[in-house]
Parts: sequence; structure tokens; C-alpha cells
Amino acid sequence: MTRQQFDKKKDVFKTRRRHIAIVYVSQIALLTDERSAESPPLRCYRDYLFKLLLIGDSGVGKSCLLLRFADDSYLDSYISTIGVDFKIRTVEQDGKTIKLQIWDTAGQERFRTITSSYYRGAHGIIVTYDVTDQESFNNVKQWLNEIDRYASESVNKLLVGNKNDLTSQKAFADELGIPFLETSAKNATNVEEAFMAMTAAIKTRMASQPSGGSKPATVQIRGQPVNQQSGCCSS
Repeated sequence: MTRQQFDKKKDVFKTRRRHIAIVYVSQIALLTDERSAESPPLRCYRDYLFKLLLIGDSGVGKSCLLLRFADDSYLDSYISTIGVDFKIRTVEQDGKTIKLQIWDTAGQERFRTITSSYYRGAHGIIVTYDVTDQESFNNVKQWLNEIDRYASESVNKLLVGNKNDLTSQKAFADELGIPFLETSAKNATNVEEAFMAMTAAIKTRMASQPSGGSKPATVQIRGQPVNQQSGCCSS
């Protein structure tokens, strides 16, 4: 074995060990949060608990949308998600307190087996594409097929065309027959509106179900959120 091969294997081992450590810590945090959310003293502080999922091609700006909505911040350079990441935000809507668990999934093909398990139990799924990237729009139908395959039949869907701050010819989504918004994580355009529209649609659906308003919806955490690698997210 050459020195170069040895160093490469050493780097791979270190990376895997770091991934395992991050996964372990993240899993403990998630389980702790879930138990806290369901404990009697805290349950009264929310009326609903919704699990949202962000899907779409890599680089369309899913992580930037989540960062803008959850933390009201933006980075010109962002890191590409490996596997799944998530953030939590609690919102008020029509006098109801709603806790949102928002999962940001990797768009690369090699992570599909990991991310597909997160469709189960999702109350709403936001399909994201880049308005300046025709291929990402062409792949929207493929992502919708993923929803049909893995998510519940009643899941709410929203199509988001991101990066509308960039000037380019934009594809239109009328033919898809699902709600649609154009956003810009960079300029904070329609980001809040997109997530709140999804929340309102889920709340309406849950309230119309016999047990929808009687108790907070429960979310099962599946799989393991892992860390991220270098990449780019324009907006």
C-alpha cells in the first residue's frame, strides 16, 4: 500500500468516525426533544405538531429556505446536505400554537434510500426547484412520484420555485395542479408565506378529520440525521 493510499484510507476512517459521533449526538437530541414535546407540562404550549419535508434537486436552495424561515438568516455559500438535517420553529396561526419540525433532505441520488424513510409520517412536503435551472423543474414530476410512492395519500404538497432574485427565463408550474409560490431565500421573498401557507393547509385538513383537533399530531422520528459536506447554495 502506498503512502497516498494509506492517507486516503485514514481520512475516510476519520470522516466516518466523525459522522458516527455526530449522528449519535443528533439522535440523542432528537429523542430528548420528542420526549419533551410529549411530556404533560409542555404539551399545553402547543396545539399541533407538524412534520414538514423539503425535497428537490441538490443545489436548488432547500437548506437556504429552511435557514431563512427558521433563523431569519442567509449565507451566500452554504453546505450541501448529506442525508437529512432539520430545524424546529413554533408559530402562531389563528390562535393556535403550532410546532413545526422541518426536515431538509439531500437531493443527490445516492441518498435516496436514506431520505425516502422520512416521507412516512410527514404532514406536508415542499417540492423545491430552481427557477433558473430548467432541469430542476423537469425533475419536479419525479419528486412528486417519490411522494406518491413513500408519503401518505393525504399529505399536503406545495411547489416552490426558489431563487427568483436571479434574472432568467422561469418555468411555470400551472400544469402540475398543486399550490405554487416563487421565493427567494436571499431576499426573504415569500419564504414566510410558503411555510405558513403549508401550515394553514395542514391545519385545515387536520381540523376536518374526526381526531384532528383533539390532540397534537405525533411525529415518529425515523432514520438518522447526519452532517453536511461542502457545497454551494445561491439563494
